Amino acid sequence: MAVATKTLDVKGMSCGHCVSAIESSVNELKGIETVNVDLSSNKVTVSYNESEVQIDKVKEAIEEAGYDVA
Repeated sequence: MAVATKTLDVKGMSCGHCVSAIESSVNELKGIETVNVDLSSNKVTVSYNESEVQIDKVKEAIEEAGYDVA
């Protein structure tokens, strides 16, 4: 099992609700290990199983929640 960790720049986050929305959207994906949202730096760090989910799906989940992934 190959676990990868990526940090994404995410625009549009401003509060605890934003953090919850992103965490719940990403955690719905199969293969996600951890999601860490840092409001102060506008970064989302995701650890995931590469054989179950691709980073593009993670970006898509964040965008569908209403945020821009750089």
